Amino acid sequence: MVDMKKTALITGGSAGLGRALVAALSSRDWHVITDGRDRDRLARLRDLPGADHVTAIPGDVTDADHRDALRAAVDGRGRLDLLVHNASVLGPATGDTRHRLLADTTPEDLQHVWRHNVGAPLVLTSLLLPTLAASHGVLLSISSDAAVQHYPGWGLYSASKAGLDHVTLTFAAENDAITAYAVDPGDMRTQMHQDWFPGEDISDRPLPETVVPHLLALLASRPPSGRYRAADFPALRSTTTDAEAGDLGAVV
Repeated sequence: MVDMKKTALITGGSAGLGRALVAALSSRDWHVITDGRDRDRLARLRDLPGADHVTAIPGDVTDADHRDALRAAVDGRGRLDLLVHNASVLGPATGDTRHRLLADTTPEDLQHVWRHNVGAPLVLTSLLLPTLAASHGVLLSISSDAAVQHYPGWGLYSASKAGLDHVTLTFAAENDAITAYAVDPGDMRTQMHQDWFPGEDISDRPLPETVVPHLLALLASRPPSGRYRAADFPALRSTTTDAEAGDLGAVV
């Protein structure tokens, strides 16, 4: 039996933008399935106001058994309206993950970043595509300005985000039943951003929670599939009603 409550799957929902989006959708009466590698941090999702609407599954999206567990959770809901690829890694699993010049990149570095940032989203989307298409749902991948800019030392991460953009939008080109977005959220005050700039004060960056209203506006307006900046969509007020937001009730 299909549950009428809209369902989202958000990878990497234990912190940062992923957690903020989990909080926003669960408070809007969506059921949100999410995951994270840090079991303890993921468990703290129980403190969210909409925690009763959250299914949290610890694990790594590069692990086939974990992806099967995510698919089983979606199958248990009977529908999928939104799939968000948010989980990612900055760089190699060992050593200094920052500022690794392309000339110094090893095959192991490439495999690690590509598996997390491109391979896992591709395979997970393929697993869930029939269910997402049945709901005429949205595929949303969190990209970066690094996908289109060329920053020294960011080459491996940047290339993976460019690859994720391409994979995401090709899914839409191949499947008329879904809409797909690759979205640059802009700089944010997250642990990942701090990891890239250790010891630096990043308090001037906006919190992830300030980006979520822009993502909700994107989903509500439902433009054609493409690459967008979150800032290009005026933020929805936290008190916006379905009537005021037009199609918000149908999508978000």
